[in-house]
Amino acid sequence: MSSKITIIGAGSVGATIAYTLSQRSIASEIVLIDINKQKAEGEVMDIEQGTSFREPISIVAGDYPDAADSDIVIITSGIARKPGQTRIELTQTNVNIMKSITPEIVKVAPKALYIIVSNPCDIMTYAFAKLSGLPESQILGSGTALDTARLRCRLSRHYGVSEKNIHAYVFGEHGDTSFVPWSRAFVAGATLDEFDKIAHEDQKDMPPLDKEEVLEYVHTSGSTVIAKKGATFYAVAVSVCRLCSLLLAASDTIVSVSTMLHGEYGIEDVCLSTMASIGPEGVKSIVRVPLTEEETEKLHASANALKNVIAQIDL
Repeated sequence: MSSKITIIGAGSVGATIAYTLSQRSIASEIVLIDINKQKAEGEVMDIEQGTSFREPISIVAGDYPDAADSDIVIITSGIARKPGQTRIELTQTNVNIMKSITPEIVKVAPKALYIIVSNPCDIMTYAFAKLSGLPESQILGSGTALDTARLRCRLSRHYGVSEKNIHAYVFGEHGDTSFVPWSRAFVAGATLDEFDKIAHEDQKDMPPLDKEEVLEYVHTSGSTVIAKKGATFYAVAVSVCRLCSLLLAASDTIVSVSTMLHGEYGIEDVCLSTMASIGPEGVKSIVRVPLTEEETEKLHASANALKNVIAQIDL
């Protein structure tokens, strides 16, 4: 596959995305850009020395002009979240960083597909959409792609089945107001409640599934990892690389990512995660899967929480 991917931000997340991409056949060219050019150069030198056992790949530490003709641009720049700090508390500082990045990168890569990873992800995706002037189809936030992976990991451990058998998703904000539409959760073709009964018939000693505990696991995984090791970067890097492969694939895939809503579920002018069809043309559509009344209310609550923050920041 011949594709060029630019990553803006050579911190833990950006560098790990670059490394993960370098070990896969997703990109033939990788450009890593950071305000700290020496840091970017060091990361590239370390990464490229580990690529001798794969097909040739170009990895460079560059500046904005080097991003020209990129197929995908991934933005990870921003101040990292500290232990005990919420993503929302990062908002204005990281929006200001986005303001400086956006005109520089859009000028040289106006046709690229953009994946926004910087936190708070949904607000940064919204900010980039408003600042860039690009078609919204070219813009998506990593959103709850990682939260969904955490959800499936927890359910997989509980039931002892492969995560590939689990089709359950996290909707809403990539943060504290996210929720699981349990009515849309399936395992091996059965609804989660149906599969739970089947599993308990086969394994009498299996503890009951505590949905609130599962959601708490999803909500606190990031802060727990940060408290234990200082930052999260492996799982988010893998989830972002998967999004890259989907955007470069031959057909569309439906995933939970953050996109701008225009009336879907009665929500306007905010970015958050629902089901979206993405592929080589970017965001093709929002897939309006049916939600219960309670789930729709939770989605609205998440949207309103994000709108309240957006109303308080300087865009």
